[in-house]
Amino acid sequence: MAFASRVPRDTAPLMKSTRKAQHENDYLVKEERASMFVLLRDERSGGRKRFLLHRLIFIAKISPELADRRTLGGYYERLYQNLQRYYPGVGITGLLLLYPSQMVHMVESSSDVLYSILRDLRDAESRSHSPLILEPKVLVMSHDIPHRLFQQWTYKVLSIPSSRITGQEHEEPTGELILESLSVLLKLGMHFLTSPKASKNSADSAVFDKVPELILPEDTIKILLKCKQLLTPEEYLKSYDGPLDVMLDSEFVWPPAEHFLPLD
Repeated sequence: MAFASRVPRDTAPLMKSTRKAQHENDYLVKEERASMFVLLRDERSGGRKRFLLHRLIFIAKISPELADRRTLGGYYERLYQNLQRYYPGVGITGLLLLYPSQMVHMVESSSDVLYSILRDLRDAESRSHSPLILEPKVLVMSHDIPHRLFQQWTYKVLSIPSSRITGQEHEEPTGELILESLSVLLKLGMHFLTSPKASKNSADSAVFDKVPELILPEDTIKILLKCKQLLTPEEYLKSYDGPLDVMLDSEFVWPPAEHFLPLD
């Protein structure tokens, strides 16, 4: 004969209150929210991630000894393949425009990749007696950009004639010329971003024929290469790799130390 176990009447309220307290504790655990300190800490730590997105735009002369400009495109293809093996998980997108004697290169990737490209530009002339490009200049380095303008990296050999710049444009201030050139290049990138077909066929000449106003004139590039305001890769890397000398307020002593008694 089986006997059913019964809980004494005097202990039943205690067990109910215990179960209720346990249920409330489980509810509090599930509904636990992060404090303001935790939110700020996570936000700041997220801002220090290594693989944030940046954009580098630089210009250069193409070596007159280079018979086929596609050789330059192939060089950067191999360089980016090596960089992606060294920095796995980092995408490299952009567009390389090869004019008859000049070039414009837009690259989107992590800061490690972009500074590796700058170091490659700096060391190009010292590595070879016949470098592929000459006198490169950094047009802009944009940090923490919100999105990419290009879905892939590709290059295009341009055969369009160089447009002439009038005397009025020659007198244009250098700062305005740099801003206008950047505006044209970014508009070209926005064209690829908003036109999926153009992005997939970025090496097709028909894509550029539809937007000739978004192709930076080669004569403009020649003027920009002479601008002293633009830094060479070596100058840019010096400002990046060099030590930061900051004079603290505690290092200033005023009034200067003086001797109250003459020194004999």
